[in-house]
Amino acid sequence: MHKFKLETEELEQYFLELMDGRRRQWYDRAMCALLFFASRCYRMGAQFRLWMYDKRVIRPHALGCLVVSIGNLSCGGTGKTPVVEVFARSLSSKGRRVAILSRGYRSRKRSLWSKALQVFRSQKIEIPPKVVSDGCDLLLNSEYAGDEPYMLASNLRDVAVLVDKDRVKSGIYAIDHFHSDVIILDDGFQYLMLRPHINIVLVDSTDPFGNGHVLPRGILREPIKNIRRADYIFLTKSDGSHKLEHLKRFIRRHTRRAEIIECCHKPQYLVKLFSHDREDLEHLRGRRVAALSAIARPESFEEFLRQLGAELVLADHYADHHRYTQQELIDFVNQAKDAGAEMIVTTEKDAVRMPRLDRCDVPIYYLRIQIDILSGRENFDQCISRICFM
Repeated sequence: MHKFKLETEELEQYFLELMDGRRRQWYDRAMCALLFFASRCYRMGAQFRLWMYDKRVIRPHALGCLVVSIGNLSCGGTGKTPVVEVFARSLSSKGRRVAILSRGYRSRKRSLWSKALQVFRSQKIEIPPKVVSDGCDLLLNSEYAGDEPYMLASNLRDVAVLVDKDRVKSGIYAIDHFHSDVIILDDGFQYLMLRPHINIVLVDSTDPFGNGHVLPRGILREPIKNIRRADYIFLTKSDGSHKLEHLKRFIRRHTRRAEIIECCHKPQYLVKLFSHDREDLEHLRGRRVAALSAIARPESFEEFLRQLGAELVLADHYADHHRYTQQELIDFVNQAKDAGAEMIVTTEKDAVRMPRLDRCDVPIYYLRIQIDILSGRENFDQCISRICFM
C-alpha cells in the first residue's frame, strides 16, 4: 500500500514538472499536447457547468444562514488555511456562531464493507458528516479528518469544523446541531451547489495562475476570467512591494467590482513536535537546520527559514499531503544528524501527519504561520462587518 502511494506521488510530481515546463523530451512534448487537448475539454465542461447554474437549470441550495465561500482558481499552494482561520476567529470574536465546512481532501474514507452494507440494506441510511470539532472538543485525528480541517479545529475555539463531500448536508447538520449562523465553505469557489452570500478568492502573488491553462495541462480549476464571481480577492504571499501593480491591473481587466486585499504569511513562533513547547523565532538564528515538508510550495517555506537566519544543511520534500511513515521520519532524523543539523523544522500542516517517535536524536519543530494584512485593511474590516450585520 505504501509502495502504491509513493508511485502515485511520483506520477503526480511528473505531471507537475510537465506543467512547469521542466520536462523536455519528445515523449514529454507529446504528453503535453495530449494534456492540452484534455484541458480544452475540461474547460468546456467547467464553463457548461457554470452556465447551468447561472441559468438556474440547476438550482443552488440556500441554507437560511450566511454562507461565506473562501477558495481559489488554482490547485493548492495559495495559503488558504490561515485565511480561513483568520476569518473564523474574527467572526467568532464578534459573537457569530461559526462552522467551517470542508470536503476533507485525502481524509480516510469509509470502509468498503460499510459502503456495501449501506447498498444491500433495504432502508437508506443517512451518513452524518464527520465532526472534527463541535466547537468545544477535538473529536477526530488528522488521518480521519484531513490535514486542513484538523489544523483548523486544533487552532480555533468555539468554531465547529465538519467534513463531508456533500456540504449542503453538513451545513444543515451544523445549523441543526450547533446552531451555526455563519457557514464558511473551505475551498468553496467551485462548490456551486451551495449559494454563497460572499465569495472570497485567493491568488498566490508569487505564482498567480501557473501557465494559464486549466487542468490537466495547468493548475487552474477554471478559466481566469471566472474570477469576476469574487467579491473580495486576497493576494497572498505578498512582500508589500510595488511589483504587484501589474498583477492588480491584470485582475482589474477581469473584474472591477471586487475589493483587493494584500496579505503575507508571517511566521509567529516555533512549536516543538509532541511536547508543544514554544520557542521564539530567534531560536533559529545561526542554527544548522534540516527542513522537511510535503506541501505544494516547499520553496517558500525553506526561504522563510533562511530569512529567519537559519543555515539549511539539509532539505527534503515529498508530494503535497504525503502522510509520513515512522521509518521515513526515522531515516530523515538520521540524515539530519549526519549532516550536523541542530534541529529539524517542518510546517504545521506536515506536523499533523507525522507519527510519534519513541526516540528522536534531533529535536523536531514546526513553524506556526499566521496571516498579516499588508494593504486593504479597511476592506478586510468592511468584509467582517458586512458579514456580521447581514
